[in-house]
Amino acid sequence: MAEYFEYRGLPLVRKGSEIYYGRMGDPEVVYMQLSGKEKVGEVECATKVRLYRMLTDESVPPMQRITKTAEKPTLYEALDLACDWIGNRKK
Repeated sequence: MAEYFEYRGLPLVRKGSEIYYGRMGDPEVVYMQLSGKEKVGEVECATKVRLYRMLTDESVPPMQRITKTAEKPTLYEALDLACDWIGNRKK
């Protein structure tokens, strides 16, 4: 099995400016789109992150899979909200 970075016990999978948070076998995951960034020293930091809480059920039409949306100014705030949305059910 591949190893992934985790945040509060759930996997983070990134490709370019897109991040999925959660397990695809669970009912929902959070899709994050990094749509703004700025350079701080030598590191690029996200300045605008769009979040979409989505159902993983492929029988549901794509646009109806989105159950919540939000926008945050930092990746940390986005991950914190994503954890609130789906992370608490693993307890």
